Amino acid sequence: MDALVGKRRISYDARGLSEPDADVPGVSEVTGTTAVFDAAGLTTRQINLELRSLLYGQGVKDVTVKNPGSKHSIGVGILTRCKITYQGSLGYFGCGLIDGPEVHITGRVGWSACENMMSGVVVIESNAGSLTGAALRGGDIVVKGRVGARSGIDQKGGTIITLGSAGSMTGFMMQRGHQIICEDAGPGLGDSMYDGIIYVGGKVKALGIDCVPGEWTDADTEFVNRKFSIYGLGSPPEFQKFVCGKKLYNYDNLEPSERKLVL
Repeated sequence: MDALVGKRRISYDARGLSEPDADVPGVSEVTGTTAVFDAAGLTTRQINLELRSLLYGQGVKDVTVKNPGSKHSIGVGILTRCKITYQGSLGYFGCGLIDGPEVHITGRVGWSACENMMSGVVVIESNAGSLTGAALRGGDIVVKGRVGARSGIDQKGGTIITLGSAGSMTGFMMQRGHQIICEDAGPGLGDSMYDGIIYVGGKVKALGIDCVPGEWTDADTEFVNRKFSIYGLGSPPEFQKFVCGKKLYNYDNLEPSERKLVL
């Protein structure tokens, strides 16, 4: 169906897709297992269609995307081992739900980058917005700038490395994994965390509920040094360690309705 909006005619279908055309643009320059394409004139869906065609249909293992233009939801759901370089910035929800790719973003990213990431590596050369690595399951996220609020919310594994500062409520409801913050952390750090470890190199404005200082061990030194070595980040600063105080663990105390089911 077509709808007339002012002088511009747009297309839509009953599924609510604003871009129902599923044709692959086919604009890439492919050399063996390497490909390059310019995304400046492409929509989000066209960029993702081009990526999937290259990675799943043409056997390409290394893709460079020029001028992504801070578009949202780019590179989501890539479930294969490959390398992807975005020469520019991504908008909201970039690189979410990925499992395996090694991604390099030369600019910045918006909210919720790498949401529900399963494995792989994402290196961001500039800043990242709020909710970076939300519900992260595995892999490494390296942010060479700052991150916004609630980074690693509901984190279930993996590692988030931030060379700059982190916003409020970082590590909120963290369940597993690690965060390494080289500069300051905002208020509410590790609020209601269940497990995992947060390292902070600067000042913490305020700890969240049940987040407490932890005892530094040789395992912590080995872990931090190894991660810094892998990504060529130089010598790590002196960190403080924060863990769960476990005062919110109440699972042995059954509610009356639950007790009736058990007894």
